Amino acid sequence: MSSTPRHRDEVPRHRVLKAVAISVAVALVVVATGGFFVYRHLNGNISSINVDEALGSNRPSEIATGPRKPLNILLLGSDTRQGQSGHIGGDTPGLSDTTILLHVAADRKLAYGVSIPRDSMVQRPACERKDGKGTDPGGLQMFNEAYAVGGPACTIKTVETLTKVRINHFAVVDFNGFRSMVDALGGVPVCVPQAVHDTEGHIDLPAGTYNVRGEQALSYVRVRHAISDNGDIGRMARQQAFLASMANKAISAGTLINPVRLYNFLDAATKSLTTDPDLASLTSLAGLAKQLQGIGLDNIQFLTVPFESYKPDPNRLQWAPEAATLWNRIRHDQPVSKSLLSSVTTAADQDHGKGQKGDGASPSASPSAGPSASDVQAAKQEKAKENGLCT
Repeated sequence: MSSTPRHRDEVPRHRVLKAVAISVAVALVVVATGGFFVYRHLNGNISSINVDEALGSNRPSEIATGPRKPLNILLLGSDTRQGQSGHIGGDTPGLSDTTILLHVAADRKLAYGVSIPRDSMVQRPACERKDGKGTDPGGLQMFNEAYAVGGPACTIKTVETLTKVRINHFAVVDFNGFRSMVDALGGVPVCVPQAVHDTEGHIDLPAGTYNVRGEQALSYVRVRHAISDNGDIGRMARQQAFLASMANKAISAGTLINPVRLYNFLDAATKSLTTDPDLASLTSLAGLAKQLQGIGLDNIQFLTVPFESYKPDPNRLQWAPEAATLWNRIRHDQPVSKSLLSSVTTAADQDHGKGQKGDGASPSASPSAGPSASDVQAAKQEKAKENGLCT
């Protein structure tokens, strides 16, 4: 295995929002018109955590932009939510593999999903421990330590402290729920460019394009070694491809017109979801889905917070100075400048588990002057290869 650091020039853009807002939420609109029993059962599956006390009163203020407020929703992909209880921060064990700040503009014409690399080094504020055993002092740590220490509450507090953006809602999706969700869909197609024999993770995957179910699906989204040299970066890219493929399958006619498959998928999806109390209902989620549908998939844009290398450790990142400009524009509900959208991808980009569209350089990188279409395509193929994806 190469000794090349896990981080190169780019952190992939996450597609968890696609799975949540497209696969689940769009289908919720369909089911919400069904029978009361089904509605009550699915509604009861959704867990909620009230983090108001843990967040306290020292929070960013919302900036008025008109009669309708923008929405800022923190989306988290978690290793597990088992062991949840009533502790102050929300007892959700594990680390947060995926974090996206979804900003929905006040006029509902545009939305941004800003990915935050889990191993970027940040100054984390003091947080109430999620086990209820006092306060953790915080300090310079990897970003995803916030979730490990204080669950969703500490992650929200960290994001608000760093960005000065007020978070209105949050949603945690348990990655272990993939197994049931994938099985409910009858499997999800993936493309593995080379056979995987990961002795460290005890994962074996054959090369080729095929459907994965159950444990094999979990293996695909968790594998870190033996398929790419860039560790978590490649794993996140493959998770994006998997979620995009799952989104395609979930909103296909074969799912939406099949009541048994649709119900089984929604049952698994809602069991994997934890939100704040105001979002913890089918009605609220369906309402959010309709707002996103009204925006249009091409106007839901995904980007990564600008970053640069962290000199003390080449396996870590830090936010670049341009990040302050990005957060300021989101805080004031202003369109993100073109210089920060040099590698944006939209929610309309879907590849059925193969190479991803929009896999360009980091938003903090300087775009080249007028690259040819062939150069762009070659760069995308090289990036897919680096991330263990088919080209």
